[in-house]
Amino acid sequence: MKSKNYRRFKKDKPRAACGIFGVFDHPDAAILTYYGLHALQHRGQEASGIVACQYREDKKRYHFNIVKGMGLVTDVFRDQQILSNVLKGKSSIGHNRYSTTGSANNDKNIQPLIVNYRNGNLGVAHNGNLTNFRTIRKQLQDEGTIFQTTSDTELFLHLIARSRQTKQIDQIKEAIDKVEGAFCLLVLTDSMLVAARDIHGFRPLALGEKDGCYVVASETCAFDIIDAKYIRDVEPGEILVIDKRADGKEQLTSYRVNATSEQSHHCIFEYIYFSRPDSFIFGESVDKVRRKLGKSLALESPVPPEKDEKTIVISVPDSSNTAALGFVTESIKQGINTKLELGLIRNHYVGRTFIQPEQGMREMKVKTKFNTVKGVLKGKKIVVVDDSIVRGTTSKQLVKLLKEAEPKEIHFRITSPPIVNSCYYGMDFPNREDLIAVKCDEDIEKIRIELGVDSIHFLSHKKMLASVPQGEGKGYCSACFGGTYPAPIETYTDKNDLEA
Repeated sequence: MKSKNYRRFKKDKPRAACGIFGVFDHPDAAILTYYGLHALQHRGQEASGIVACQYREDKKRYHFNIVKGMGLVTDVFRDQQILSNVLKGKSSIGHNRYSTTGSANNDKNIQPLIVNYRNGNLGVAHNGNLTNFRTIRKQLQDEGTIFQTTSDTELFLHLIARSRQTKQIDQIKEAIDKVEGAFCLLVLTDSMLVAARDIHGFRPLALGEKDGCYVVASETCAFDIIDAKYIRDVEPGEILVIDKRADGKEQLTSYRVNATSEQSHHCIFEYIYFSRPDSFIFGESVDKVRRKLGKSLALESPVPPEKDEKTIVISVPDSSNTAALGFVTESIKQGINTKLELGLIRNHYVGRTFIQPEQGMREMKVKTKFNTVKGVLKGKKIVVVDDSIVRGTTSKQLVKLLKEAEPKEIHFRITSPPIVNSCYYGMDFPNREDLIAVKCDEDIEKIRIELGVDSIHFLSHKKMLASVPQGEGKGYCSACFGGTYPAPIETYTDKNDLEA
């Protein structure tokens, strides 16, 4: 049997919380949601689900049709009949899960979560982490509430259903006002789709339009795949209601969360690693920001070549590709003879359940994912541009793989500072004591020796913040890099401690 922490430590990269997508009043709602989730697959690969709201003429009432399961979007919805014959309805919400709170092995935690209560049907899909999850859960349990899952998302269902407010939107507003932390939330009812963000705006959430109908997604890349037009972001602290007027036309109504924040605290890791480079998040192109991070890295720590040679720059695909472009562009601008090469080739067909090698063959984990182009690397001074180093295990194996190609020197350049703290807002980092920077006492030279490279440089905290978009009221959460936690957190947070 796998241990509780098997999933957490299987990968040596931080994992995104989840991806959410919603459609209101479109005849192909479930199909659009399927494609939207497909575009958001990078945000969660453990499980996927879609719920659609259908008006049943035979019963003169609304009915929620739901399909969800473990695996990728293409696994769960392998049969196209599911979308056309099962998930009937003109409004739907979908969810790609990567667990950060609530056991990954509990099928009941798969979203969307639905319930039928006094005001009709209710479905929720949530991206993020509620930092007062255990406090509210205990209060509800003490009052007799029975929980079906170990996920913090279920709190929304109970808080809405237990509200004494008569109007459904007031019930939803009251529930949102009681929770703290990071959340992008979609709530589907019989008559409306509600999108909401926490006051800090940790996670991205965008509003779009398709064929005169509104759509909502974690990232704008999900709009591109269905030819939807991006309208704007759902603002931090905003509760956006999409429903119909008396004349049948769709309308938007905006409310504000009662709590306030002087500025946003966008997760800076969304720019560094999580979001797709073809997305616009927090009002800016991810590709543009990553190129700037690469340029900043080249300015801070250039790698000049030997006389009459070129410095070869390679990325660790795919999240570092555009940062490597920025590094090379700025290096050339500074008069450094630099060339971008494809030194690492990534195998995109390694499944989630790929057989794990035995203790003595750990390097196979990297070799199944990457291979070197030896002719590009042999005898060259190479710069490896990566977005982050978490535990360092994969980086060590990668260095070993690169050395087999016999380069002259290996220099690591990282487009973020060392990670020294855990995240409580929806990013799944290892425990603090497992971070390589913490193990090495935050000593960069110790990290260099541990990885076995000729030099290493992490982008400074100051330069990182200077590389992301600025504006009035716009701020970033960089707590994982040693910054302050902008929202209060409970003293202990472990996604597996409630495992049933």
